[in-house]
Amino acid sequence: MLGNFTTNIKPYVEAELQLARTSYVVGDYSQAFKYLENAHVLGQESTYFHVKVHCIMFYWALRQRDIHELLGQTFRVIGAATKTAIGLVPSGNTGGADVSPFKVMPIKEIHANYIENAKSGV
Repeated sequence: MLGNFTTNIKPYVEAELQLARTSYVVGDYSQAFKYLENAHVLGQESTYFHVKVHCIMFYWALRQRDIHELLGQTFRVIGAATKTAIGLVPSGNTGGADVSPFKVMPIKEIHANYIENAKSGV
């Protein structure tokens, strides 16, 4: 069973994942990854979504033959699976291999609102 935060953040994360799929299908691979980064920011406090988004990022890297991103996502999938539940996630981190997995980053206001609403059950 999914926790309250996971259930509440789901529509926002899934919307970003759908935008990523659409961008990928039309060949806008860099925009697709930006949507994956948004999904990561939104879902990183949920083990389910944190791992899911990193797995999708891994698949994106595999399809792009991006070795740097592929290796980075391998490390991040393991970290997401083992560290999220105990709260070891850097707020706002976009999740790509071009950013330290420990770096705290600012969160876009709209995403901060979605996260706050998900936490409060609104």
